[in-house]
Amino acid sequence: MGKVLIIGAGGVGTVVAHKIAQNPDVFTEIVLASRTQSKCDAIADAIGGNRIVTDRVDADKVEDLVSLFKKHKPDIVVNVALPYQDLTIMDACLHCGVNYLDTANYEPLDEAKYEYKWQWAYRERFEQAGLTAILGCGFDPGVSGVYTAYAAKHYFKEMQYLDIVDCNAGNHGMAFATNFNPEINIREVTQKGKYYENGKWIETEPHEIHRPLTYPNIGPKESYLIYHEELESLVKNYPTIKRARFWMTFGQEYLTHLRVIQNIGMARIDPIMYNGVEIVPIQFLKAVLPNPGDLGKNYTGETSIGCRIRGIGKDGKELTYYVYNNCSHHAAYLETGAQGVSYTTGVPAMIGAMMFLTGKWKKPGVYNVEEFDPDPFMEQLNKQGLPWHEVFNGDIEL
Repeated sequence: MGKVLIIGAGGVGTVVAHKIAQNPDVFTEIVLASRTQSKCDAIADAIGGNRIVTDRVDADKVEDLVSLFKKHKPDIVVNVALPYQDLTIMDACLHCGVNYLDTANYEPLDEAKYEYKWQWAYRERFEQAGLTAILGCGFDPGVSGVYTAYAAKHYFKEMQYLDIVDCNAGNHGMAFATNFNPEINIREVTQKGKYYENGKWIETEPHEIHRPLTYPNIGPKESYLIYHEELESLVKNYPTIKRARFWMTFGQEYLTHLRVIQNIGMARIDPIMYNGVEIVPIQFLKAVLPNPGDLGKNYTGETSIGCRIRGIGKDGKELTYYVYNNCSHHAAYLETGAQGVSYTTGVPAMIGAMMFLTGKWKKPGVYNVEEFDPDPFMEQLNKQGLPWHEVFNGDIEL
């Protein structure tokens, strides 16, 4: 039980604030801060009940964060700001003795690289400070790691093949829009593909490998192999895995827009001069695209995200296991005012903070979610709006 400070007031921050406010027995005090305090005020007003205190912070500046932390004295910070800001927030946490949680790994502003090495380097400092840092506690990364840990704990003697499958079968009615921060989303899905096999990382051209996969209650959807950060930690923490891949669905119109954006240079992350002013093309593009937080009202359909795992079961026999969640965009909007992609990220972030405050995920150092006990987290997924389903030895593509 304790005080939580949320940094970030986009779609995910909106969901985190709503879900934390729904659990007053765990979260006794709530602070919501972002660069634009009026966004925080709007979220707090929508939730009502005077439960949330709002503030302003520039998360690029350690000194700004330190002042915020000293003012509010939170037990844990839930970072749902930009991945570029992970390290400044972690630095401020170390300075002020505050525990930390995020949903996406650090990414340098000038490099489209998704690696945990920068944050893993903080492990010793967090250990010495007696503080806990929980990395990647969204859905993927996040629940995907918890699913894997749950499978390893309860069903597998040896996990050998892991496929994380992420389908968004929703329709927001826009010609082109991203489901989370456009700057991060576009950088993520336009990078080269990469998967792990037999101890090596194999790189592919963007969207080179794809195939139709069938998703529960949705049907077949063309799915593309891309690189996703949780693969790095999962193959490290589960060395019996021989192959690990990540698949995501994209519509042809979406991919056409992405190709155009790349071809005309709007996906560039290096600054250029325009009329005597330095701008970053992808940041300019972000400013003119629809706000992901505003997509929920007209969003139909659902997401389906899960793990498909093959290996040797506890009984020594070959086992195929599929664990997944389907989330309705409309239901997410009715509950929180945000669409399903924000919901599936925000709910696990809240649960991760709950796990820490209730003492279930609390140990000094820097950890990915699969390094904790998955059982209490899985229990809360069912209670907090993301129920999961299991298929054993079913007819699923791998």
